Amino acid sequence: MHEIFINYRTKGGKPFAYMCHDVLANRFGEDSVFLARKSIAEGTDFAEALLRGARDCRVLLALIDEDWLNAPDRRQPDRRALDNPDDWVRRELEEALTAGAVVVPLLIARTVEQLDARNLPHSIAELAQCQYARVGHATLTADLNRLADSLVRRIPALAALDRAQRTAPEEQRPDSGVTTDHQSGGIGNVGGSVGTFVNEAHAPFHTGRGNIYGGPHFDGDGTNYVAGDNHGGIRQGFGTRTPRGGDER
Repeated sequence: MHEIFINYRTKGGKPFAYMCHDVLANRFGEDSVFLARKSIAEGTDFAEALLRGARDCRVLLALIDEDWLNAPDRRQPDRRALDNPDDWVRRELEEALTAGAVVVPLLIARTVEQLDARNLPHSIAELAQCQYARVGHATLTADLNRLADSLVRRIPALAALDRAQRTAPEEQRPDSGVTTDHQSGGIGNVGGSVGTFVNEAHAPFHTGRGNIYGGPHFDGDGTNYVAGDNHGGIRQGFGTRTPRGGDER
């Protein structure tokens, strides 16, 4: 299935449609972008292929230039092509909108105005409510890639095909390391906001300011500390000593 369908009017829109196809096919793969002249094999029922492609796509890009809205019908030049129920641009849009595809009006050049539902046939009036994107001839690749970035975030199937994600430089990929500075959330069984969390330490470990001691440390007067076995006596005195006779000296 082609995830992206390019809808365009042959007169005026064909060169731009081919450029769009090349940019998007380079990013998502040739088989992911439907363009009538490139995607329909010889001998295939083109009418069925067009309608099925528009019906089954996830995204339809409607290429709209300055002449799109009022382009004349080739068979009846006195009426608009869009007013002809058999107009292929209109039929493809109807299929995609009915099927629930993401339809993006792609306004070509800065002078093309946003669509007004009152100027569209009722069957595709919804197109005017779809958020549009704007692309320029000189900025086509950058504009389309920016649009593709947005679509990838919304459509998982496109994200899976996105070559830009698979070929991103190592330094731009998400960091798999751990940062412990002002960590928010949970670490193991610890919740809340923590600075540095140490699960197990088998030696002196310093994580902030102040002294660190590798053994016992005592401050103040009058303390004895005995390490290991003691086989004798311990005597301790404080202040002045009074003789056994009772007189101080």
